[in-house]
Amino acid sequence: MSIQDIIEGKKQWRAHVARVKALPPDYQIVYTEMQKYLFKVGPVSLSDGSLLPGIVDFFEEGVAAGKGVLELIGTDVAAFCDDLIKDSPTYADAYQESIGGEPGAAGK
Repeated sequence: MSIQDIIEGKKQWRAHVARVKALPPDYQIVYTEMQKYLFKVGPVSLSDGSLLPGIVDFFEEGVAAGKGVLELIGTDVAAFCDDLIKDSPTYADAYQESIGGEPGAAGK
């Protein structure tokens, strides 16, 4: 990773954060909780940079339609996030696979 890549990544992240801050307060709170949950669960696809901006796109559409954030995602933020990443491998799955277990079998 070059210095230019790091600089470009920071620019993209700052633009993303600015979009989040432009959302209404209730959307910002839910987005922050979703982000925390997704960073904790660790879907491998999170690092490719399309999931979080996709959530912001979805929220911006909801704002434009005049809907509340809970009308869009429901009252269970974790369940909504789980549904978003249900087909994505997580770092826990990758670790479980590396030690010889079945992916998705952690915690069962």
